[in-house]
Amino acid sequence: MSRDWDAGSYDRLPIPMTGWGAAVLDRLPLAGGETVLDAGCGTGRVTAALRARLPRGNVVALDGSTAMIDAARERLGTERVTYLVHDLREPIRIEPVDAVLSTATFHWITDHERLFANLAAVMRPGAPLVAQCGGAGNLASVVAAAGALGHDLLAAKRYAGPEETATILAAAGFTDVRCWLQDEPTPLPADALEEYLATVVLGGEIADLPAEAGTAFVHDVASSLDAPVLDYVRLNIDARRSA
Repeated sequence: MSRDWDAGSYDRLPIPMTGWGAAVLDRLPLAGGETVLDAGCGTGRVTAALRARLPRGNVVALDGSTAMIDAARERLGTERVTYLVHDLREPIRIEPVDAVLSTATFHWITDHERLFANLAAVMRPGAPLVAQCGGAGNLASVVAAAGALGHDLLAAKRYAGPEETATILAAAGFTDVRCWLQDEPTPLPADALEEYLATVVLGGEIADLPAEAGTAFVHDVASSLDAPVLDYVRLNIDARRSA
């Protein structure tokens, strides 16, 4: 979660998370005057749609990457949005919120017990949590290709299943829990595949490598795939903070 990102490349690329995020946002029940935590706002594309659903409300846009927060602030300004660079593994120092939205973030945090406890601690009783992240089996072909090259992509990520996630949510103080997996095979333009992998999927692995070694690793992973189609699997979460 503390890894920084290339926000410029992220915004240039054909990011499927934006469309998925819009569908997740559609599941969030809102009256329009709430304060909502966007836990993992990225460059603010989904945050913009969230704010549009809150004409009398406010958004707390949180991300672990300073570059992402800077890009979100540039996109959205400060009207009814406050920004927070924060690691979700740590307690969140904000006033209680009426709802939490999160897209494409939770799998970057391996300690889901701490994650959900920290979210529960800042949610009002009855507040909804609606989220989506990488789930069990996510990017299996990329994980296998990287593993064959000596890199364990799962060491710093958690692609959880619905049953284990529901159990952790209940223990953290959530009720009305519903979790399910959703296959999202995603074709990419062939000329964008390596930049996409380097920016979105393999960024954490190449961050500590020399530039040439990182480029070669990304190229080798891309070359190992049968087609420029990423086998995404998304874990969906609907729950409420216990009263």
